[in-house]
Amino acid sequence: MAKLPNPARTSGATTSSWFGTAPALPTFEPLRENTTADVVIVGAGIAGLTTAYLLSKKGRQVLVLEDGDIASGESGRTTAHLSYALDDRYTTLEGLFGQEGARLAGESHAAAIDKIEQIVLEEKIDCDFTRLDGYLFLPANGKHKELTEELDAAHRVGFTDVEWLPSAGLVGFETGECLRWPNQGQFHILKYLSGLAQAIVRLGGRICTHTHVSEVHGGGTARVVTEDGAEVKARRGIVIASNTPFNDRVVMHTKQAPYRTYVIGARIPKGSVSKALFWDTADPYHYVRTQEVQAGPRGGQVDYDLLIVGGEDHKTGQHDDPDARLRCLEEWARERFPSIKTIEYRWSGQVMEPVDCLGYAGRNPLDSDNVYIITGDSGHGMTHGTLGPMIVADLIEGRENPWAKLYDPGRVTVKPESTKEFLIENANVAMEYTELLTGGDVKSADEIPAGHGAVLRRGLTKVAVYKDEQGETHECSAICPHLGCVVHWNGLEKSWDCPCHGSRFTALGELLSGPANTGLGEA
Repeated sequence: MAKLPNPARTSGATTSSWFGTAPALPTFEPLRENTTADVVIVGAGIAGLTTAYLLSKKGRQVLVLEDGDIASGESGRTTAHLSYALDDRYTTLEGLFGQEGARLAGESHAAAIDKIEQIVLEEKIDCDFTRLDGYLFLPANGKHKELTEELDAAHRVGFTDVEWLPSAGLVGFETGECLRWPNQGQFHILKYLSGLAQAIVRLGGRICTHTHVSEVHGGGTARVVTEDGAEVKARRGIVIASNTPFNDRVVMHTKQAPYRTYVIGARIPKGSVSKALFWDTADPYHYVRTQEVQAGPRGGQVDYDLLIVGGEDHKTGQHDDPDARLRCLEEWARERFPSIKTIEYRWSGQVMEPVDCLGYAGRNPLDSDNVYIITGDSGHGMTHGTLGPMIVADLIEGRENPWAKLYDPGRVTVKPESTKEFLIENANVAMEYTELLTGGDVKSADEIPAGHGAVLRRGLTKVAVYKDEQGETHECSAICPHLGCVVHWNGLEKSWDCPCHGSRFTALGELLSGPANTGLGEA
């Protein structure tokens, strides 16, 4: 078999600044035998490891199963903002959930930052955690009213220390008028997850990597079965923390949509941009922070800063030029941050956008007996990946949680905004099925450049063809095994991406992420 263009440790061919600057992550062995645990957790990103940690602290015997390495999914591809200045804005959340619901949403994300800080201190995790201000500013065509309305909504839900400023007055970036959100946070996600994994093991938990879960069964005797045939019984429950649930074939995937988001890491002189979080109100919006990079051994002098700039989101599998998105991002950043020297990192990640703006954490709607899910990060993966485990851990322990109803995966938000979004997203999915009837991207494999892929029409079906750097072609079915959409080639991450529900596969058709739970079939 040809060498895959996707590094084993991450879900794409690009490398994020976190992998580029992190010490070696802890490694674990696959699961090789039948066993039993109090709670089985599928996924070793921030949601899975936080769930395992919280339950281990309560004395529960936990087993984490991960089909790659820890942080090999989307957690390692974040920009690691820790914020309760939510992307969908409190003005929108008030309309969807009322003032009390919006208040609880803000409270939960703020509590998630507090929980991360508490874990960092208790476990002495050296992960560059810091508190800092965040600034919401306007794009060129933005309106003053956008900020004043959000300021009023923030005050109504209890964030009375949020203030309007004519300018942030910071080094290296002129925001113009903005809202200052105090007491936000940032950290180095891989350093944090490394410390979290070590704490889980020290508390008696077990982590098994390169272990793919192929079956999930709820009920009184909840259990999972791995691809290699090992069975794990869960006395108190199963938690699916795999970014998007693969155990639910349809329902949850009508309630959220997958989006690709793009990031650059630009080298800037140390201290040339103030340490802060920045977000604008554009659509799609941009988000910015800095990351210190140390020269030499751990604890050495800070050599330079990285300016981490994200944005240019689009539906997964529905844009054929990701390099153009990165160029737009770089142009946007260079216009506003003159201290940029060189672009050191370029990468993309995947976020799940719920139709009503808030994520899901709780009992799985169709298998609510002992099966729980955490999904729908809505661009706040770090805080949602912490508050979700706080909710689920309480449910497993039989404790009341003040946010459980708000984030219930079975909720139905019958408001014009959410209904409209539901119809738009699902109509978009329906349109993608028309590709089953169209021709291919190219007429023959001869048209495919080395290192790229394309879909060919072959009789009644479609074939995904990848041509490796040596010019050898590799074929597999272009039909996603989840619900039958035609996959598209992602030239940046060297992957096949499903434009319907976001399943992703390596260039050779091996599964990268769900909701599909198997790779692409044979051509």
